[in-house]
Amino acid sequence: MLKEKIKSDLESAIKEKKTVDVSVLRMLLASILNKEKEKRFKLSQKPDLNEKKLEEESQLNQEETLSVVFSETKKRKESIESFEKGARADLVEKEKQELEVLKKYLPEQISDEEISKMAKEAIGKLGAKEMKDMGGVIKEIMSQVKGRADGSRVSQIVKELLGND
Repeated sequence: MLKEKIKSDLESAIKEKKTVDVSVLRMLLASILNKEKEKRFKLSQKPDLNEKKLEEESQLNQEETLSVVFSETKKRKESIESFEKGARADLVEKEKQELEVLKKYLPEQISDEEISKMAKEAIGKLGAKEMKDMGGVIKEIMSQVKGRADGSRVSQIVKELLGND
């Protein structure tokens, strides 16, 4: 399970005094815990759940944990962009280091060529011809890639393909 791997990596990072890793993994575990609390609150509204069942069901599954990791990587990428615009090289470097730590917990990313191939198939399947069809194509691709590709990369490739027709 991904959460256990993160916990064990945090323990190792603490022992090895890797300060960046420690802070990123602590933040990541806090984000996961917050998501679990949200899920628990929603589940607690159901009257038929006892305490033990509530505790079990409020744990995040692999996919939900992965979505927290994605959310955190997206935050880092946005921060890097903002800090680059603000000419804050020190903060850009810090965010890049944090992003590298987070990338270890993401599934292997698929290539642009693979995304392009999937996009062409989706465009053909959906009969997409114009930019207004872009949302459906992206939705189709994102359901297939399940976290192995960044939404902005998919969007860019679909935009290029639909724009060229």
